[in-house]
Amino acid sequence: MTEFLQQLINSLSLGAIYALIALGYTMVYGVLRFINFAHGDVFMVGSFFGFYAAPYLIKGIADEGAKLPFTPPFASGSVVGAICVLLVAMVGCALLGMLTERLAYRPLRSRPRLTVLITAIGVSIFLEYFGQFLFGADPKNFPTLLDMQEFQWVDDHLGLTLTNVDVTIIGITLFLLVALRFIVLKTKLGMAMRALSFNPTACSLMGVNNDAVISFTFGLGSALAGAGGILYGTAYPSIDPLLGISVGLKAFVAAVLGGIGNIPGAALGGFLIGFIETMVVGYWSSDYRDAIAFAVLIIILIVKPTGLLGKIEREKV
Repeated sequence: MTEFLQQLINSLSLGAIYALIALGYTMVYGVLRFINFAHGDVFMVGSFFGFYAAPYLIKGIADEGAKLPFTPPFASGSVVGAICVLLVAMVGCALLGMLTERLAYRPLRSRPRLTVLITAIGVSIFLEYFGQFLFGADPKNFPTLLDMQEFQWVDDHLGLTLTNVDVTIIGITLFLLVALRFIVLKTKLGMAMRALSFNPTACSLMGVNNDAVISFTFGLGSALAGAGGILYGTAYPSIDPLLGISVGLKAFVAAVLGGIGNIPGAALGGFLIGFIETMVVGYWSSDYRDAIAFAVLIIILIVKPTGLLGKIEREKV
């Protein structure tokens, strides 16, 4: 029981990261009905935003030989400094997502969905190899934003360990999920997003600027992916330009598992994939941690193609 509970705690932080990335997939699909396969690479770019921004915001991260034009404003291990790095990555990824939508997807909006899908794969490959050119192909150690602290709960029957990094990842993810829910359900832009997902033509006739709403959707989803990149680098401090391939595909599986196009489903799917992967590594072998996600994808497509929280949509012929 102790080992199971410890693995469950470990799975929450990994599942939270998958949930943040999966939300971007499901939001774009809910509005435009296509899969943005470049979304995982936006997550990768978010981790590099944090990698390069952290030395300018937090003391002690820059190399000893590097001379900064000013003294970083935040002390090492500062929570405020870590939040500022997170915000930089979110804003940077939001701008990248909106730029990608404007240049690559908007001109093809009236074309067949297969055309847009192929374009998304092309954008993904471009980001991966341009990232290798820009950042270098070698893995990089992500800077330490928070000093690691362990909290242990030991009694006669249980001995569990929880770190402040795990608490931070779960807390930030829950905050962002609540904020996203507020935006979607309580704001005019959120109302426009929901209306656009049902009938784009009617939205346009009612005066809604569809281009602005779609651009906002890409920006919001990409910002969540940027947050996921920072949280992933904090928990697993090694990043490279191909990071978005495996993590992005697992997040896509999470979105399908929960129900693609369903925001609560994407969050649920992320936590479930994190739980399944952690249990496979803990009780079986780490060699199968990637394969199990795609096994889940095959099973869910066979058993319940709409996902756990998805609904069957009927289309008139």
